[in-house]
Amino acid sequence: MTEATDLAERAGDRDPRVGLRAVSALRRLVEQLEAVQVRSARQQGWSWQGIAAELGVSRQAVHKKYGRQ
Repeated sequence: MTEATDLAERAGDRDPRVGLRAVSALRRLVEQLEAVQVRSARQQGWSWQGIAAELGVSRQAVHKKYGRQ
């Protein structure tokens, strides 16, 4: 998690260029982590409804995003 910690620190940088780049990188990292966890949950037999509940989104939204992967 060193990368995430470094990015989180840079996200609060006073230079908007540094902060915005860090926010963008954090967004990509979060998307990757979410995909890994959704794939893991599906492999363990979780329902789309259960995954959606944990992510705080609708079942349709999570299925649309990850259903074909």
